[in-house]
Amino acid sequence: MKDMNYKIVRSPKRKTLTITVERDRAIVVHAPQSTSEETVHRLVDTKRQWIFEKLHHTQKYQDRIHPPGKEVVNGESAPYLGRDYRIEIAETKSGEVELSRVFMVPVSHQSKRRNALKAWYTARAKETILPRVEQAARELGVTFKAAKIVDNQYRWGSCTVNSSVNFNWRLIKAPMFVIDYVVVHELAHLLENNHTPRFWNIVRANSPTMAKAKTWLKEHGQILEEEV
Repeated sequence: MKDMNYKIVRSPKRKTLTITVERDRAIVVHAPQSTSEETVHRLVDTKRQWIFEKLHHTQKYQDRIHPPGKEVVNGESAPYLGRDYRIEIAETKSGEVELSRVFMVPVSHQSKRRNALKAWYTARAKETILPRVEQAARELGVTFKAAKIVDNQYRWGSCTVNSSVNFNWRLIKAPMFVIDYVVVHELAHLLENNHTPRFWNIVRANSPTMAKAKTWLKEHGQILEEEV
């Protein structure tokens, strides 16, 4: 494909070919280990129009309103569970980032404020999202091998071929109904691997706010992608 670059990711446990278009416009083909490049080329060629539409999705790939690199300084704000909180640089009792009415970032973290806030987000994601994964799995009647919080800028969640589920730490910035939708979405892949009508019926039945959550992610996803 002269005008369409893509990456092939092979796995011995995968049985089907799938294509994903990441938020950075990277095209990834997930394929079984034994799949030939010719077979992959044919699939990409048949999906050319679908890929083109994904690459030119105006909401998903619009230029960011807030460019990366926002500083952690007095007067800035940072999101948490769907709300924005003002940042104040001040000492805290714990010596770590704290949140009450505002984000309190210790002066002692002067050289690593962004990392300190990221660590705070990641810790909250683990203690908030992972228990909801356990609960949703029980309700869906599925079993997963492991659930992890990961650092993946352009994907909110994933379900691996070995039945593990991963969730982006940045999700903790979104409202709880969005988090719950992403959790159900990934766990539903344990029942139906691809995005078939059956898959969406499963998600819809277990996530009543699915449509609202998908709209929220389209409109605010780029904000979640920021470190802060």
